Amino acid sequence: MKKAALLLFAIPFLVNLETYGQMSQEARDSISKLSQADHQLMMEKLGIESLRPGPSGNPSAPNAANKNESIATPYTSLPDPLIFDNGKPVKSEKDWKKRREEIKEHFATEVYGRMPKKIPGVDWEIIEEKDSLFGEIPARFKKLIGHVDNSSYPEIQVDIEMMMATPLEAVNPVPLIMQFSWVWPASMQRPKPTGPTWQEKMLAEGWGFAMLIPTSFQADNGAGLRAGIIGLVNKGQPRKLDDWGTLRAWGWGASRALDYFETDPTVDAKKVGIEGLSRYGKAALVAMVDESRFAIGMISSSGAGGTKIYRRVYGEQVENLASSGEYHWFTPNFIKYAGPLTPMDLPTDAHEMLALCAPRPVFISSGDPEVEGHWIDAVGMFKTTVAASPVYEFLGKEGLKTDQYPGTNVGLLDGDLVFRQHDGGHTEGPNWDYFIEFARKYLNY
Repeated sequence: MKKAALLLFAIPFLVNLETYGQMSQEARDSISKLSQADHQLMMEKLGIESLRPGPSGNPSAPNAANKNESIATPYTSLPDPLIFDNGKPVKSEKDWKKRREEIKEHFATEVYGRMPKKIPGVDWEIIEEKDSLFGEIPARFKKLIGHVDNSSYPEIQVDIEMMMATPLEAVNPVPLIMQFSWVWPASMQRPKPTGPTWQEKMLAEGWGFAMLIPTSFQADNGAGLRAGIIGLVNKGQPRKLDDWGTLRAWGWGASRALDYFETDPTVDAKKVGIEGLSRYGKAALVAMVDESRFAIGMISSSGAGGTKIYRRVYGEQVENLASSGEYHWFTPNFIKYAGPLTPMDLPTDAHEMLALCAPRPVFISSGDPEVEGHWIDAVGMFKTTVAASPVYEFLGKEGLKTDQYPGTNVGLLDGDLVFRQHDGGHTEGPNWDYFIEFARKYLNY
């Protein structure tokens, strides 16, 4: 058997352009112009003439994002996930189920968008299957395409691309961790692992892994909103003001991958976890909330729009998220919180999104701010984890036992909702061993 080469798919975009990193400057400019035009259309629909500019991620810029903790918290309180909108307390698990739907509605209307009532089905095809070596571990490798039914609008074709592997010597169905994975253009140098890859670690543990390519079925830009699964459902038309954004569309794709795992005899579909880094960390959080079948979540450096308090004035801000470069991740309604409204006007915040994952286990991961940068706001993600902990405790699980920020390489890993900031940069790499140790408690029973 030959060592597996993880062949990465090209990202289809509208008319089958190559990956963004391989595009000409003319093609990139075209995407930017189309994104700006759609963004402007959404602003007109909202009746907004201008937006507040977001800070710069360049620490040397005149408008550099704040990294001074003393002025980062202008709010005195956060929405309480255990208090109904009418002020009544949540007193029972039955109450929590009602409150959960109330919170989900806020996120659907104002942040991530509303899922369409009818979304086409997916037919999975195995296009390659072989026995391979990952490191020294024999595994069954598969490359799959999920063909989305486009009979309602044949002009748009959507396919979901995924790779997976399970231990060749496994006798019974195995747990599996699925990652929202990047496609590295040929012109970009990939980070070189210093030891076993995360895929090798999964197989060594006796688990499987999967790599889902989100941009295969929904482009990561506003220009692609009239293509992909969002464009297919809308028959090529612009989004409505409460339509779903790209993050929720990516989460939908993860659910369809889980559908496939339920048919694969090598996978224990009740023990499938989801992991993602950066924007894919945001998508992993959304997937955990939308898909109750995911058993565990590892949310890595997700920052603003993920597991960072929106109300904090530190690093990336809502104004950045609502700009023409990132607005596509969210529902168009979200744009108004960088215009006539502010993050303080949001009826919810990130801690309530994290609370919606309860009682399932979730690991919040971050890099060292001095290495990763302050843009991601590790403290903001920690505060989110603290604020979500009461819901875990209410449901009989363990959240964080402290509200004191632990700093680097001090894991708060004893509960069901945990946090660890590693000493690396914008990567989940140094935390994979800790992810596995955490997940063993839930996947090896």
